[in-house]
Amino acid sequence: MTATVADPLARLGALLDRSPAFDPATLAALDRAERFPADACAALDAFGLPAHYVPVEHGGRLHGFGAVAALLRAVARRDLTVAVAHGKTYLGAVATWIAGDPAAAARLGARIAAGAVVSCALTERAHGSDLLGGELTARPRAGGWTLDGEKWLINNATRAELVTVLARTDPGGGPRGFTLFLLDKARLAPGALTPAPKVPTYGVRGADISGIVLRGAHVGADAVIGPVGHGIEIILKALHLTRTACVAMSLGAGDHALELATAFAAETVVAGRPLADRPEVRRVLADAAAALDLAEAAATVAVRAINGLPRELSVLSAVAKAFVPAQVDDLIARLTDVLGPYGLLGPGFRHGAFGRLERDARIVGIFDGSSLVNRNALIDQFRRLARAWRKGARDDAGLAEVTDPDAPPSAFRPAALSLVAGGNSVLAALPDAARRVRATGPAELAGLVDRLVAATGEVHAEMAAFDLRPHAVPPAAFELAERYELCFAAAAGVQLWLRRPVDAPRLRALLVRALDAMGTR
Repeated sequence: MTATVADPLARLGALLDRSPAFDPATLAALDRAERFPADACAALDAFGLPAHYVPVEHGGRLHGFGAVAALLRAVARRDLTVAVAHGKTYLGAVATWIAGDPAAAARLGARIAAGAVVSCALTERAHGSDLLGGELTARPRAGGWTLDGEKWLINNATRAELVTVLARTDPGGGPRGFTLFLLDKARLAPGALTPAPKVPTYGVRGADISGIVLRGAHVGADAVIGPVGHGIEIILKALHLTRTACVAMSLGAGDHALELATAFAAETVVAGRPLADRPEVRRVLADAAAALDLAEAAATVAVRAINGLPRELSVLSAVAKAFVPAQVDDLIARLTDVLGPYGLLGPGFRHGAFGRLERDARIVGIFDGSSLVNRNALIDQFRRLARAWRKGARDDAGLAEVTDPDAPPSAFRPAALSLVAGGNSVLAALPDAARRVRATGPAELAGLVDRLVAATGEVHAEMAAFDLRPHAVPPAAFELAERYELCFAAAAGVQLWLRRPVDAPRLRALLVRALDAMGTR
């Protein structure tokens, strides 16, 4: 970990430990009352976290995206609702970092650094994830646009000062029929924007999940983000970045779950001995640790790919977003067996933290495209990825950057983002990585990596042969996508280990878990 990341992380850790706003009992009480964690968010503002959401070229402290992911993970490790509530500003601003006018980006950066909350309004009550079905309209007028319609189930829709809104600008819709706007609520006429009521939610109960209704909302031409008609393209590229932020929150939840279960097993004595002394409990904890390592490997490479492999991000971000939350949900379910009813009863152990976490973590898999949506995005690129695998196409310089957590990140290149990827360098380099493991690693480890290479080849052969038809994706395609995710996560783990080959048993556990999940052992 570079010093530029470690120092803010250390300071943030100290804040999380000492601030009364992050006291577990306080956070539990807020959850029961379904109240927004305003004091915790204010403490993060005072710490300066918003500046880390803003790229350095726009006046902030964000250079490598791995750094902001690490900070969000640390907050989520303490409380997922706070991470979801505060981190939304990062998600809401990304479209401007990608396609906004430099002057507008600088203005937004200054507002965020000063504590302004930004939301992102994409979805609608009748259309959900179908962005092309959106009915909120923007009609041109002298000097600007007029927006009418509703956006719903939006994080921080009510509390935000600024909102990125996707609007239909061509009545016929289609891929070039939508445009993004950055609305400043303070500049709208009275009555032009009405907040929709907060929606009671099963998890993250204190978060502001609500909506907005626009009626004759006049905005200037400077509110447009990027070219008119390019809203869908921009937001799809923005999702490549925001998915990795969601993955960081999911990892934080996994950290917290494993920490709670380990503490419970150590502190709970049954029949004269701690649960942690029981072999079956140790197996569950070890398996959860391996699952978290596997998820972390996928996430580490994906988030660093924003800087190092931006042309591959359409695949890497989708794979990480589908895989990591699902992996964390599964490990939490397994850890529930360790805690039993004591972990789920409130206030119970540690103010009922595990029960809240078990409930809240599931929502991360839905943010910014569910696992189903992200796997479908991967399936659309099966043939292209299979061809790249056969050719061994890869970016060695980018691969070196994303697999070395200590390497300084390249400058962010928004123009390099693409809706389709030319390949997957992590998997393309796997045969070479296997040869290096055979030359330097333990024989058992080399054997596992060889089996991973064989499994990866089989997955790509099936991808090449898959008969995909529009609007009729069979269940088998999604099962194949899950196996591809496992191959990627395990290959990422191998690449990261080769940078620091000091803990072979840990890599072995990671590989065994991945191969078991693929049914290849």
